[in-house]
Amino acid sequence: MPPPSDLARISSSAGPARRFGSTAPRPVPGLLAAAERHLRVGTPAAMADATTRSHLDDGRCVGWYGPPVPGWRVAIDAERADAPVPPALARRFGASDFWARWTRAESGAKLADVPIALWWRHHGLAAPAGGAALWRTLHLSDLVITVGLAPMPASPPRP
Repeated sequence: MPPPSDLARISSSAGPARRFGSTAPRPVPGLLAAAERHLRVGTPAAMADATTRSHLDDGRCVGWYGPPVPGWRVAIDAERADAPVPPALARRFGASDFWARWTRAESGAKLADVPIALWWRHHGLAAPAGGAALWRTLHLSDLVITVGLAPMPASPPRP
């Protein structure tokens, strides 16, 4: 079963933002629904001006070119859909739908600003329920890409 914030639920009027208790501004679900329009694939040099990028093992780079949403951060992760799953990771997390789960976990870790190994300890490759992050996992051409958005952390009060 796909995680609660994938596209099938984005189109719902109740939407994942309400389900997760966040205050997602109106553009966030629409931005995720149109995510493929904001992704480009090319060389790392060609993607240098992207808002955020993900580097692939074959030398390509995926860049995010979506409009900024005030108060929200974006992260992406991409993998080749036909890449072999490393045996140690398959033993630990299972091989079924591995790259979709992997890219969601990587995007979540990036949004939380934690190393992926720490994310694994707390969540495995599962997407945690109850958070404010929203995401969409896409299968484009030969790639699996997850785009995630999360509210920016509140600034600490000034002394």
